[in-house]
Amino acid sequence: MSIFNGKRLTNEAFKLDIERMRRGWYSDKYFENSARMYTELAAEGYRFGGTSPGLSAEGFELLAVPTGDIKIEMQWFTRRVPFTLVAGVDKALSMLRHCAGYFDRDGRFHETYEQLDVEAVEDGVIVYHEGDPLHVSPVIKVRGRYRDFAILETPTLGTLTRASRIATNVYQVLVAARGKPVLFFPARFDAHEIQAADGYAYDIAVRRYAMDTGREVGSFVSTDAQGDWWGGAGGGTVAHAAIASFLGDTAELMLAFARTQPKGIPRIALVDFHNDSVGDSLSTLRAMFGGYRELVEQGNREEAAKYRLYGVRLDTSGTLRDKSVPEMEDPASSRGVTPELVRIVRTALDHAYEGWDLPAAWREEARRYCEAVKIVVTGGLHPGGIERFESEGVPADIYGVGSWLLSSCKTCGTNNDFTADAVRVEIEGRWVPMVKVGRRPGENPDLKPVIWAE
Repeated sequence: MSIFNGKRLTNEAFKLDIERMRRGWYSDKYFENSARMYTELAAEGYRFGGTSPGLSAEGFELLAVPTGDIKIEMQWFTRRVPFTLVAGVDKALSMLRHCAGYFDRDGRFHETYEQLDVEAVEDGVIVYHEGDPLHVSPVIKVRGRYRDFAILETPTLGTLTRASRIATNVYQVLVAARGKPVLFFPARFDAHEIQAADGYAYDIAVRRYAMDTGREVGSFVSTDAQGDWWGGAGGGTVAHAAIASFLGDTAELMLAFARTQPKGIPRIALVDFHNDSVGDSLSTLRAMFGGYRELVEQGNREEAAKYRLYGVRLDTSGTLRDKSVPEMEDPASSRGVTPELVRIVRTALDHAYEGWDLPAAWREEARRYCEAVKIVVTGGLHPGGIERFESEGVPADIYGVGSWLLSSCKTCGTNNDFTADAVRVEIEGRWVPMVKVGRRPGENPDLKPVIWAE
């Protein structure tokens, strides 16, 4: 359930490996060992035989506590400073829904999710943290028989950690980009199986940023899998290999692309193949405008729309200096996609039509065509670099970000590891504190009861 639609995703989207998850296949072994121990203790009717001075002082008859069937309160939380944009809650709840329970001695699995008292936030909620481990904001709380959900700690923490980390990273990039579109490009940097979950976390971040700022911001993913859970579809145009297959002629490639592909796909030319972003941008722009003009003059504006050059993508390697960029005293500052390169390309695009042999009747339309071409910046981007572009007024229109969105680094503030703590136990019908030193039960007003029937 996200804060944007009030509906929880179900296993129809997640397609969990339920049978193996129930058997602990995805769990740290010590959880599986513990759950098996509790089951055996319950079967033999074991009662607590140790000491707990604090509880004894309160008058509890501890020797009657059925340890094998002990009920605990557990809370799931993260400690990323200063905030976490939460995602992955619905998948964690689906794990509890389908995998909480136990196998009997005949090997039959008995679901016990309805016996769990669960509270959870909705995906898209932001939780804040100032660094004090005694003050955390849980995103899920469960009260119930511990042995029924002990083995689910590992996979639930994993899905919350990854989804929330990506959502929070994306949100930070959107803030740096000041509302400009951010293309989600990390698919090539991780296993394909997690694309749907990652794309969903990205979309949660885009929606939250739009809600917080009142800006219209779209979600742009590169694979269909990344849009699977929220109804999006992958987008993109051409790759470097496609340019190579056209013998390095970017303009010829874009003409073929324009002619053969549906007009709904934005025509974005990748212009760094020859390390000459201005040259490739101008040759492609001229060729595409030529195709556009020819069809317009034939009276076929609908087909001509296929030859609108939507943008050029600058992707110069960080080890290269583009031909158009003057060398700086510090060579590193002139490599890759620099502010200067973007400005040079923008100026070249805006004035390209001035050198074309055009009838007077076409010059104004040619000017508008050229000025409408957007500049997409990609290649090793991160919030700091994007913020620099924006603060300097660099005329970039769209940013494509890849591996940084997967970043998990404690020193750079992208570590988003979730933790689960047992904080209370039920004894004689009362819930009493039972938490390790340095932690305590947390509160979160965004927690809501989970109604399994929903």
